[in-house]
Amino acid sequence: MPEAFEGLGFLTMPIIFIGAMYFFVMMPQKKRDRRHREMIDSLKVGDNVVTVGGVVGKIINIKDDEFVVETSVEKTQVKIKKWAIRDVEQLEQA
Repeated sequence: MPEAFEGLGFLTMPIIFIGAMYFFVMMPQKKRDRRHREMIDSLKVGDNVVTVGGVVGKIINIKDDEFVVETSVEKTQVKIKKWAIRDVEQLEQA
């Protein structure tokens, strides 16, 4: 076997490890990021949301990169960045 190919066996395991890390870590994270971005883009006035800090409220205004959320019975209004929205609450139909 030529001397140029002797180091190939040494490189095989790191390449396999990097490939496995990509498929088991990077791809699922990209999928989660894409779903979160789609969820943020589909939000509209009137949707109930939960932030990463646990604030729950209803969207009353949408600006470029932030939402104005009404959070309580006293109608407290809070400006929240779009990236801080964790989830949309689904209201149960009676």
